[in-house]
Amino acid sequence: MNLVFCGTPLFAVPTLQTLAVAGFHVRQVVTRPDRASGRGLELGQSPVKRAAQELGLGVLQPETIRNNDEFRAQLEQIAPEAIIVVGYGRIIPQWMIDLPKLGNINLHASLLPRYRGAAPIQWAIANGETVTGVTTMRIDAGLDTGDILLQAEERVRPQDTALTLGPRLAHSGAQLMVRTLAGLANRTLQGRRQDHSHATLAPVLSKDDGRIDFSRTARECWNRLRAFQPWPGAFTTFRGKTLQLHSAEPAPEFALVKAGHFVVENGRLLLGCAHGTALHVLELQVEGKKRMSASNFINGYRPRCDEPVGARG
Repeated sequence: MNLVFCGTPLFAVPTLQTLAVAGFHVRQVVTRPDRASGRGLELGQSPVKRAAQELGLGVLQPETIRNNDEFRAQLEQIAPEAIIVVGYGRIIPQWMIDLPKLGNINLHASLLPRYRGAAPIQWAIANGETVTGVTTMRIDAGLDTGDILLQAEERVRPQDTALTLGPRLAHSGAQLMVRTLAGLANRTLQGRRQDHSHATLAPVLSKDDGRIDFSRTARECWNRLRAFQPWPGAFTTFRGKTLQLHSAEPAPEFALVKAGHFVVENGRLLLGCAHGTALHVLELQVEGKKRMSASNFINGYRPRCDEPVGARG
């Protein structure tokens, strides 16, 4: 089967590698252009480009695809039976949707129609889901609204972060894509329409999503801390400086801690949240300082129980 593969992030690499090993003919890999990054502003290659080069596959990096006649001619010459899209980062234009006979097949990191959008892994954890998964779907003109082909569930473990859950979903999704293409090729797989009434959104993350909201319970704050790794993390302010929480867990008992205040109890650093709940803080970092343990923070800063955190301005 002749394929074109469109993808950019590390999440897409297992699917590309698995398709190549499984014997699919990946005629061309399409990824985002190299971008300057780091202090030296050196051009950085996407994970998919590096993987494609290791596999000896050709790479295209168009700046735009919607009205790009040269790019369109290149794909039309290949005449792929399917275009595989995994985290490419661009809206697929209608001419690409219409080009292959089997369609544009997308791997999405949720059980659609839940968590449509750019950050499904993060928002599933942030919302306290215990089960998520991956979906293969045919791309249409909407945002993750196309017909579902196959799905596979994945348990969200209690200590999972976006950094630990993501790779498991990526590898599960790679196997699901192989099964999907096999089913389409032998005509045993039919798509089914999504129930749009059950759709939820997973919008792109912003810096402010990481700001700790003390009107949430400790478990809700903990879910968001786990979800938003490595960015935007979980942060508040303390004595006029940004305070980043790197590691914490919900305290097992109700605590006499005012929401938005620290309390030191039996050597533990507790941060009060809503409804009498508290986070047991393990590691944190004050702006301009190195990451430190809670005990070092207690010894160095001696937080008072009447001293609020989280003040803006």
